[in-house]
Amino acid sequence: MAPLRRFFTGPTPPKQGAGPSHGESHLFRRAKSVIGLDLGSQALKAVEITMDGPEPVITGFARIELPPEGERAEAVAELLSKGEFRSKQVATSVAGQAVVVRYISMVPMSDSELAQAIRFESDKYLPFDPDEVLLDCHRLDSNGSLEGENGEPQMGVVLVACQKGVVHRQLDDLVVNGLSPVVVDVDVFALGNAWELCEGEQARGEEDVATALVDVGSTRTQINVLRGGETCFSREIGIGGSDMTKATARRLGLEPFEAEAIKRDSGDREVEVGRAIAPVIEDLVSELSLSLDFVENREGVRVDEILLSGGGILAPGFVNAVEQGTGRPTRTWNPLDGLRVDASRVDVEELEACASTLAVAIGLASRVRVA
Repeated sequence: MAPLRRFFTGPTPPKQGAGPSHGESHLFRRAKSVIGLDLGSQALKAVEITMDGPEPVITGFARIELPPEGERAEAVAELLSKGEFRSKQVATSVAGQAVVVRYISMVPMSDSELAQAIRFESDKYLPFDPDEVLLDCHRLDSNGSLEGENGEPQMGVVLVACQKGVVHRQLDDLVVNGLSPVVVDVDVFALGNAWELCEGEQARGEEDVATALVDVGSTRTQINVLRGGETCFSREIGIGGSDMTKATARRLGLEPFEAEAIKRDSGDREVEVGRAIAPVIEDLVSELSLSLDFVENREGVRVDEILLSGGGILAPGFVNAVEQGTGRPTRTWNPLDGLRVDASRVDVEELEACASTLAVAIGLASRVRVA
């Protein structure tokens, strides 16, 4: 498993019967089953994966819409009730402006030395006070040979920080529902975990080519570019499916819920919807193309494929627009591919209908494989 697949920003899980503990640690308790909980801005999604020997099996699933102005803790309770999950251990993730990811170079050192040094280095790269964030980092093994300004050897490191308050509030919503948080990850890295779970050894690919995982959510689009199965670039774009919905509502004179429905299933109004959302897609594709050009120039790799997931890709013409706008082969990918589903505990039809939106949740639940 590629090193960054074990990356997480990790608060210490609370002891049974105790309140949440918010200290920093690198800890994952051995678990037979883990729920991957994607706390999206529009919908909550949960996927439970259980290890059957060496094989991961989907043994639970639930999805609910997040009510406007609804309490997140109450929504989590509803989700858990719907899914009837057996496990109480949960992996979740953070995203948005409270999260910062930086790819940096440092002098070669051991992992233990890196863990000590990163606290002193972080203030160069973060817009936050280091005392106000949870930090984590990991060396990147697929960067090749790096050199500093004076020709001295360097190693690549990914640095991640998230404001403590965001992590603590999210943990509180889980603990109050009887869950035991074992990992707080970052959305973009959960995508990589889902892709590795789906593709196995094939996900690692070649060192001189890269694959771009692009997940189009409701309010943001996540990009994770993988080289040799390891991240070399990530970015969050503040454009998503809700922007397409708003554009459709304005152009066609619809209520938001009507616009959302017709965007997903346009029927004989596909041309109208396509025209309404075209400016939004154009802006998103432009940002995506700039990002891929940047990483190719910086890293000296070729992004040879874009793989799309997320609810936003269901908009008419989206996949073709990305392929034409970026000039790169583009396709959707199903994070359920290669995974066995326990049909006695999961509504397979509903699961498959939501498949494109489950990449983050599946990537989080894949933590069950970590020893």
